Amino acid sequence: MTIDKILEIGIDDKERLFIKPDRERFSLIYRTATEVHWDNNRLFLYSPKPREWTYFDWFRQITGVTETECNCKLILTDVTEWTNVSDELKQKIIEYQKATV
Repeated sequence: MTIDKILEIGIDDKERLFIKPDRERFSLIYRTATEVHWDNNRLFLYSPKPREWTYFDWFRQITGVTETECNCKLILTDVTEWTNVSDELKQKIIEYQKATV
């Protein structure tokens, strides 16, 4: 399994959660039919705008799909940037990742 660092996690102007990996590219992730998408211009994975699911649910979905379908574990680092992410969501993501590493 490949391990890649998460450069940035954020919520964009379309209210989608995005995760920007360091090295890996996921241009074919749409084939998983999991509502996880890849932006080839900005080089990040993203979710749809939340409806029933929360941003935290989408974080788990995106990282779970990259791990199970793409054989790549995305990990937070001390220099991961957080853009438009509430402190509460940031803490949930950090605690979740600590529990799954």
